[in-house]
Amino acid sequence: MSEDFVFGTRAVIEAIRSGRTIDKVMVKKGLSNELFQELYQLVKEHRIPFQFVPVEKINRITRKNHQGVVALLASIDFYHMEDLLASIFERGETPLLILLDGVTDVRNFGAIVRSAECAGVHGVVIPEKGAARINADAVKTSAGALNIVPVCRTHSLGGALTYLRNSGVRIVAATEKAEKNYTSVDMTGPLAILMGAEDQGISPALLQAADEWAAIPVRGKIESLNVSVAASLLMYEAVRQRPAPQG
Repeated sequence: MSEDFVFGTRAVIEAIRSGRTIDKVMVKKGLSNELFQELYQLVKEHRIPFQFVPVEKINRITRKNHQGVVALLASIDFYHMEDLLASIFERGETPLLILLDGVTDVRNFGAIVRSAECAGVHGVVIPEKGAARINADAVKTSAGALNIVPVCRTHSLGGALTYLRNSGVRIVAATEKAEKNYTSVDMTGPLAILMGAEDQGISPALLQAADEWAAIPVRGKIESLNVSVAASLLMYEAVRQRPAPQG
């Protein structure tokens, strides 16, 4: 299998210019030269996630002559959420999206996308920062679903929620703080299901921005389900409530 990263300032610049899908660019702290400025302008222009890191972090990826710069490559192409939503409405379909806040585990992410594909979900929305790397492991865990289900990467999940609500999409947040059982929540209309990481849950600001909260009852001693299992339950509740697609 080919390496899923490119190293060296000029090589990363050329990778961006050639249209390679970049997951993230990492640069050694303190690096500053003319070539770096060219790279920085490209990163901003293409809205690629960017991070200054200790050189040790880059050395863990490669010991070759990286010049303090490495780009992690994504295994898929990303979609623009606005374009995806417009295409769903244009086809006369009722949007069903999954938004993931802080889900960083690659296997959980892959499992969620696999369930999303099986449930007919239109797309998965993730933040540029604080999301699982979409690499070969993620694709494998998704059983290839990452090659089918559109993944949208957004600079701000809060901004994405606002856009969706303004477009007529209801936001349902999965949280143990909810009083209403998830099976009692109306999921028949345009819907985005918001899931948070198992340890942190959904961030308070996003939770407050949701239209409705939904709880999954837990009867055992463990306080919460695995996030991929919880997401599957909510997706399939939406499938249960909606009419089967025609054709």
